[in-house]
Amino acid sequence: MHAEYKKKDKLLLLKIEEEIDHHSSEKIRKRADYEIQIHIPKKVIFDFNKVTFMDSSGIGMLIGRYKLISMLRWKNKYD
Repeated sequence: MHAEYKKKDKLLLLKIEEEIDHHSSEKIRKRADYEIQIHIPKKVIFDFNKVTFMDSSGIGMLIGRYKLISMLRWKNKYD
């Protein structure tokens, strides 16, 4: 997975270029969590342009990242 961070807009772009199944979603989740926790972006964009297949574990991975970002945003708002 390729990740780009744009400091000016606090934007994290995660480009995924593989099929997303049970095994690959765990690898993507770990990398996305790492990038999100380091940069604490205001916006995260997942680019699925080159993904040819995604099962329900990929959808779960995406929802989990949404929850992580929401939690970090709430925590930073009240710190």
